[in-house]
Amino acid sequence: MPNEKLWKKIEAEIERQAPAAFEICDWEGEHPETGGEEREASQLHDRFLSELGFGVARPAWGLETAYRAVANGSCAGRRAALMVEYDALPELGHACGHNVHGAMSLLAAAGLAAVMSELSGTLEVLGAPAEETFGGKVVMAERGAFDGLDFAVMIHSAGGYSCVPYRALACRAYEVTFEGKAAHAAGAPWQGTNALNGLRVLFDSLDMWRQHLRPEARVMGVITSGGSYANIVPEKAVAQFHFRAPDQAMEEDLIAKALDCARGAALCTGTKVSWRLFEEPFDSMKPNPAAEAMVQEIFDEMGVPTLASLPAQGSTDVGNASWKCPALQPLLDISDGAEIACHTREFARACTSPAVHAKIVLGAKILARSLFRVFTDDELAARIKADFERA
Repeated sequence: MPNEKLWKKIEAEIERQAPAAFEICDWEGEHPETGGEEREASQLHDRFLSELGFGVARPAWGLETAYRAVANGSCAGRRAALMVEYDALPELGHACGHNVHGAMSLLAAAGLAAVMSELSGTLEVLGAPAEETFGGKVVMAERGAFDGLDFAVMIHSAGGYSCVPYRALACRAYEVTFEGKAAHAAGAPWQGTNALNGLRVLFDSLDMWRQHLRPEARVMGVITSGGSYANIVPEKAVAQFHFRAPDQAMEEDLIAKALDCARGAALCTGTKVSWRLFEEPFDSMKPNPAAEAMVQEIFDEMGVPTLASLPAQGSTDVGNASWKCPALQPLLDISDGAEIACHTREFARACTSPAVHAKIVLGAKILARSLFRVFTDDELAARIKADFERA
């Protein structure tokens, strides 16, 4: 590859700083912090990056546990960013691998920091909290974190396969509340109006509608409040739903039909219904063929087998970043081919095993090489920018 001497310097620094990245990964695995609560993790990251010479601003964008770290090159040039995740799931801990792939980004930053004085441009490390809940990168995107970036990238941990052209479903999160009238459930139930019945009818309606959904769409929900005591007619019942689709237009249609179901459920049970967005809206991923081809080439060079494509899976707030600047989130197998689903206790165990350390180094080298090429290849950077603007 061009600039082989500089790349060797990056690679050597990644190897040298790897133990410190492992410590961060392991500490987060043992002390999982959920979205918006990642105070100690963000402090660890701050300390790690500051010792490497980054200028760190924390908190950032009005988010207590977000941060922005900057290392400037020898002169003005392109701006490229590594995104870092570090929040855990409630009850399951790091069952989505944020402790692992967050450490990959930090270690890649360490490698690149060693050569920034010899490069033209600015390297940014964007600490993004709460991907699993309100979507830190959604707020960051709204507040300008990704504006003007030539490229932003992170890797996401996966169990059993790797894939570069990751596609995500747009997601809207609605809380639906039914209100009725309390009454003595045994003595005078006719005096009450059952809010839980309204919610049950809504779930039944959505389940009957589900058979007519397109296969790539997703609707799921949980009851968060269904009444307080069996002998009281429930006067309030609440559920939270996620509506997902590959694009915003299909998603809007899903939501419109679901809210019609909610109105119908209220009408037939004599209750009142209301709804609100309870999490930030996650957008679908905006593809960038030039950037994906570049990263695919790096996966091949590093000897990582990949799937050519995957159907859209889950949702990520990286989608929101991808509409502000060219942004990617390739998947990297951390379990050596063993198929383990994310958001399971099995995946949490894989993400807290010492065996995952080698994957952190591998991911860091892929990320560092990706940004290194964006900094040093004018033609590539122009193609990435053109694809972003064209899309």
